[in-house]
Amino acid sequence: MELKLADVVTRYPGASRNALDGVTLTLQDGQIGALIGPSGCGKTTLLRAVAGLERVRQGEIALGNTTVSSASTHVQPERRQVGMVFQDYALFPHLSVARNIAFGLHRTAKADSTRRVAELLELVGLGHLGERMPHELSGGQQQRVALARALAPQPQLLLLDEPFSNLDVDMRERLAQEVRNILKAERCTALLVTHDQLEAFAVADHIGVMQHGQLHQWADAYTLYHRPATRFVADFVGHGVFMPATVALHHENGMDHKHVVTPLGELHDIDPELLQGLPLGERDLLLRADDIVHDDAAPTQARIVRKAFRGSEFLYTLQIAGGHEVLAHVPSHHDHQVGESIGIRAEVDHVVTFARG
Repeated sequence: MELKLADVVTRYPGASRNALDGVTLTLQDGQIGALIGPSGCGKTTLLRAVAGLERVRQGEIALGNTTVSSASTHVQPERRQVGMVFQDYALFPHLSVARNIAFGLHRTAKADSTRRVAELLELVGLGHLGERMPHELSGGQQQRVALARALAPQPQLLLLDEPFSNLDVDMRERLAQEVRNILKAERCTALLVTHDQLEAFAVADHIGVMQHGQLHQWADAYTLYHRPATRFVADFVGHGVFMPATVALHHENGMDHKHVVTPLGELHDIDPELLQGLPLGERDLLLRADDIVHDDAAPTQARIVRKAFRGSEFLYTLQIAGGHEVLAHVPSHHDHQVGESIGIRAEVDHVVTFARG
């Protein structure tokens, strides 16, 4: 079922600003969306508004062709056919795994309920554990039971609020991929709230970046990383820094050509269409860690200020002449010490600039 939000505004009683401030997005049928952003940015409020737990002051929320929330309309949560999965799982401790999953099927014929429970147990990889009690399961298994229980009534939309936050890092990453596969197998539209960007990248088709109740960008992970719409998105997603740059026109061979000049030198091999769209003047250039290449033969020398071991690579923080800092991913067999200097060059495939901050 398609989910649409159009200019949605909510505000808590006594608050000085809106909790959601003109949020617009579309999540198509069968797609998985994720919301990320700093604490208090409004992502959980948005989830609650979609569920019907928060009222809308302005704008509309629609499921399919039905408006479920507006200034004049409020469909009760239980009538929205929306499932929810919470971070604490909320399983019934006195019911078996199978009976937990069957809880939302009390109006379904016994044979149909039994068949649906068996189907979901297999889907979430717990086919042999239906008679176990929740306390006998691991955290990851409990989360899959909670997911199966939410999917059992075949909701129009599934909402997940920080569903993996109680799990260790390795389990989170593995379960995130499993949950994506399960939701796709069920052809379920879903919206996830998370504080973990990698989790959002692993699960979602579209990701929304929020700040102060506003949705800065709604796009796939690749676009958020390489084509951030705002300076906040550029700063929030991934590792990167801003470096002063000048975009200028040079007259050559009877034609005007744009050039991008930075403290690392002039950038080359920029896509002509992208280059054409860059505003002229003094700008701030977004440089990702993967835009900087370690090259001992390069003329630019950079001093290692900090280093963080990431297994297969180091994340170096480097300082060049003039005091500007850049980040670089360097294979971990290049184990240089803090204070050493290494050669670097810029290879910026996706040139993104913002007004000088």
